[in-house]
Amino acid sequence: MHQEAIIALSAIGVVAIFCQWFAWWVKLPAIVFLLVAGIIMGPLTGWLNPEHLFGDLFFPMVSLSVAIILFEGSLTLKFEEIRGLQTVVRNMLTIGVASTWAAITIGTHYIIGFAWDLSLLFGALMVVTGPTVIVPMLRTVRPNATISNILRWEGIVIDPLGAILAVLVFEVILSMQLQGHASFGHTLYMFAETLVIGTAIGIIAGYLFGLVLRKHLLPEYLHNVATLTLVFATFALANHLSEESGLLTVTVMGIWLANMKNVPVDDIIDFKESLSILLISGLFILLAARLDFSQFATLGWGAVLLFLFIQLFARPVKVILSTYKSGLTWQEKVMVSWIGPRGIVAAAVTALFALRLQEIGVEHAELLVPLAFTIIIGTVVLQGATARFLAQQLGVAEPEDNGFLILGANPVARTIAKALNDNGFNTLVTDSSWTNIKAARMEGLTTYYGNVVSEHADRHLDLIGLGQLLTLTPQKELNALAGQRYRTEFGSNQIFSIATENEKDGDEQISRTTVSHDHHILFDSSTTFSKLASLISQGASIKQTNLSDSFSYDDYQEQYGKRATPLFAFNAKRQLRFFTADNPLTPDSGWTISALIKDDADNNATEAV
Repeated sequence: MHQEAIIALSAIGVVAIFCQWFAWWVKLPAIVFLLVAGIIMGPLTGWLNPEHLFGDLFFPMVSLSVAIILFEGSLTLKFEEIRGLQTVVRNMLTIGVASTWAAITIGTHYIIGFAWDLSLLFGALMVVTGPTVIVPMLRTVRPNATISNILRWEGIVIDPLGAILAVLVFEVILSMQLQGHASFGHTLYMFAETLVIGTAIGIIAGYLFGLVLRKHLLPEYLHNVATLTLVFATFALANHLSEESGLLTVTVMGIWLANMKNVPVDDIIDFKESLSILLISGLFILLAARLDFSQFATLGWGAVLLFLFIQLFARPVKVILSTYKSGLTWQEKVMVSWIGPRGIVAAAVTALFALRLQEIGVEHAELLVPLAFTIIIGTVVLQGATARFLAQQLGVAEPEDNGFLILGANPVARTIAKALNDNGFNTLVTDSSWTNIKAARMEGLTTYYGNVVSEHADRHLDLIGLGQLLTLTPQKELNALAGQRYRTEFGSNQIFSIATENEKDGDEQISRTTVSHDHHILFDSSTTFSKLASLISQGASIKQTNLSDSFSYDDYQEQYGKRATPLFAFNAKRQLRFFTADNPLTPDSGWTISALIKDDADNNATEAV
């Protein structure tokens, strides 16, 4: 038994990571492939049985995992990001929730045929738009900042609210089943109690832990594990005092920490983000493995009609009511109306309440889970497949991440930035030297004046459309620090640094530098910052050469020899690659090489342009 559990858990992890990788490769939400994997491993093959694997620990494990996911999401919610959008977000969480609840309740009753009490419960469960699918979808769709912030705040904050609504409706159903009537006074009392307890514990825990972090009372190596333990403890305490208030508690605690001044949470966010990806992936597989296809057959086409009703009516009505007189353009309203996928919280809480209702004999309770998964799968697949195209057609999509953030506005950095701009690649040049920034602006370059690793840069540096970092200063330490800071933004494979004088002593040194700083060293082992600066001061300039079947890269090297310092090359599809010391580039026919070439009066060979 133990060996089987180890094999099953390992297999879930491997399959989950493969699904995440494949989703990244094909640019679709990972939940689609995770659900397919869970269905294959569960109902199709019968290989995975979550209840058999985890027993009574299954739902407690699901609850704790959802708490971590919500806490991680709430840590990214900063009030300054929604400045000017507070009214819209508030309306989405109040008026919007009420309208969605009412619409889904009515739709469920008349389309599916559920009783009013069960329809009310399903409506409460489906008001949520989970961060587990919103955030990955936003990464793929890349709508503008206004749309992204509204959807992100809605998706994270609405999850605990949906869970609270579901608890209240569940208590009403329970009262009617056991006592024959509903006690609305008791229900209102429970609602107030849940809000007060969840909010109070969240604020107190967030404030006290923020003080601990701010005053450095805890060593850094304990930050992550202490945060994880605190999330578990506050979640359990809140749920013990008031059922299902734990999700609200961890959400409030995360928001409080995110907006508390001078509290270092970046490392915690990185850790929690990695943990959340693992938990989300595993949970979707496990919950999908519990599905029963016969129940889908019982629902029939009614489930599909309800999904279309939610997508095409309930969601647009919510956005129209919530954004009235908001200043959003009609294109932005359409985009927000289209994106509203359901995620792990909807699946987990539905599964939990369905099991409880089945135990007390509520009719059709067993159909809640397949109906919820129909909505989850439908919203994720439809929106994930069409949202990027719709955003582009509406003109609300951000540009692709093919631009370059360049550290340094010195002559070397400006030369390379202009070469990139001349070939249609966006650049943002940064420097703390006003002289260099002034020169860059005179040359028509887009600039940021300030320290690229400062708090001011965190708040004001616009990275939209930028996907790679070039550190082009003679300061080795500053280059390394910037590379470390922006590694989480761009990925280590998209960080490029120029070698300085103390890094040029052979390929072995370059290799060690590349590994230690986890970035690429530009050009070759002998091309340092000072060498490029010297070439530019001697009149070397950027020249482009097209390679063809009759003029290969070997011909190019023979023609220019040591006069040319190749910088980068790109092909007809606008795919650009830099020449680097750790991964030599050999461009093929059809590529264009941009190189810094020193004029040679004795060699006036004609280059192919």
